Amino acid sequence: MNPAATARRTWRIFDVRVAIPDSVGNNYLLAIRAGIQSEPLTLKLTAETTSMISRQLSRPVAFRRDASAPKSRMLRVAVMSVALLTMCFAILACSASPAPTPVVLEVEKPSNEPNTLTVYSGRSQSLVDPILEEFELLTGIPVEVRYASTGEMAATLLEEGDRSPADVFFAQDPGGLGAVKSLFMTLPDDIYDRSAAWASDPDHKWVGISGRARTVVYSTENISEDELPDSIWDFTDPMWKGRIGLPPTNGSFHVMVTAMRLDWGEAKTREWLEGIMANEPVFYAKNTPTVAAAGAGEIDVGFVNHYYLHRFLAEEGEGFGARNHYTSASDAGSLVMAAGAGILASTNAQPEAERLLKFLLGVTAQQYFATKTHEYPFNSAVQQSEHLPDLGDISERFDVDLGLLDDLAGTQKLLQEVGALP
Repeated sequence: MNPAATARRTWRIFDVRVAIPDSVGNNYLLAIRAGIQSEPLTLKLTAETTSMISRQLSRPVAFRRDASAPKSRMLRVAVMSVALLTMCFAILACSASPAPTPVVLEVEKPSNEPNTLTVYSGRSQSLVDPILEEFELLTGIPVEVRYASTGEMAATLLEEGDRSPADVFFAQDPGGLGAVKSLFMTLPDDIYDRSAAWASDPDHKWVGISGRARTVVYSTENISEDELPDSIWDFTDPMWKGRIGLPPTNGSFHVMVTAMRLDWGEAKTREWLEGIMANEPVFYAKNTPTVAAAGAGEIDVGFVNHYYLHRFLAEEGEGFGARNHYTSASDAGSLVMAAGAGILASTNAQPEAERLLKFLLGVTAQQYFATKTHEYPFNSAVQQSEHLPDLGDISERFDVDLGLLDDLAGTQKLLQEVGALP
C-alpha cells in the first residue's frame, strides 16, 4: 500500500501522527491507530521510516519476523502504547465495537546488513553526537566515533596511513582536512555539489559541512562596539595592552594565522603576532572560556569563532555581558572557515560513508547546525539564524581558498617562535 494513498484514507485516529518523508523529500502524514476494526492495517515502509516512527513516538518499535513470509526478508512491526490502549479501552467501554487490534507495519529490511561506520571527529562530542545519533537512528547504520582535537586526529591519520580503521574524518577546520588530503578519496559530484564550492576542496577531496566566522567577542561592560577597530591588525596598538584574550592552542586560531601568512606573508604575520604578544594577552584553553571571560568583564576583547557567544546567549539570555564584533577589513580577521569532512580512500564502508556525507549536507543536519550549534548552513534550502549577519556579507570581505590553509605545521612553528606556544 502506498503511504501517499494511505494518508488520504479515513480512519478513527488517536492523536499519534508521524510525518514520513518519501524519497524526494515530500512529507506524508501517517496516522498510527490502536484498532477499533477487526483487521489490522498493513503498510509497507522502509526500515528508515520505521526508525523515524520509533523516534517521533518517543518509544521503541518492536520488530518481529513475519512467519508467513520467512524468505521475503520482511519484518512486521506492532505499534501500541499504553496511552493508546487506555484510550481505546475507554472508548470500547462505551461502545459495541470489536476488540482493539494494533496496527501492523510491514517493513522492508535491507538485503545486506550495513557496515559499521568509523568516524574520526575533530569536532567536540557535545556538537557531533546528537546529529550522528540521528543518522544512526534514521539509517540503521551503526556508527563508532573517536573524538580528539582536529590536529590530533590528523596526526593519527597520518601515522596510520592506509591501515587506519577510520572511514570518515569530520574536522573542525580546513587546515586539518588539508593536512590529510592525500588520504582521501575523490568525492562524487552528487556529494560535492551539495555544499558551497568556496567552502570545499577544489580537488573534490573534502566538502564543507557548516560555516564558522572569526569574530572579536567584546565585554559590553567594559567597552562599546564603536570603540573597536575595523581590522584585526589594529589590536597590535599598545592601547590594547592587558585587554586581549585568546586560545593559542585552538585549531581555528591556527587557521586564522595560516590565512594571515597566505595573505600578508610571513614577515607581516610575525609582526602582528609580536605586536599581540607585546600587549600581554591572557591565554585560555579554548574558545568557550575566552567568551566567558569577556562576559564576566575579565578581558575587553577575545579572538574566537562566532557561535560560542550564541551558546551563552541561549543558556543565559540576553543579559549575558558579551557580544560579537565582525571586523570589516579585507583580512584574515574576517575569515569564514568551514568545518568539513572527507572519506578515507582506504575505507571498507564507502556506501555508508557517502550516505553520511549526504546526510550531513541534507536538510535535517543542516537545520541542526543552523539552530542548535548556531553555525552557517551550506545547504541553500536551510535558512541561517536570524541572529547572525548574512554569510555572504562576511565571506566576501576576505576571499581565500580554504583548500590552501593546510600548512598548520608552519603556523605552529611561528607561534612557538613568538612565544605563543611552548
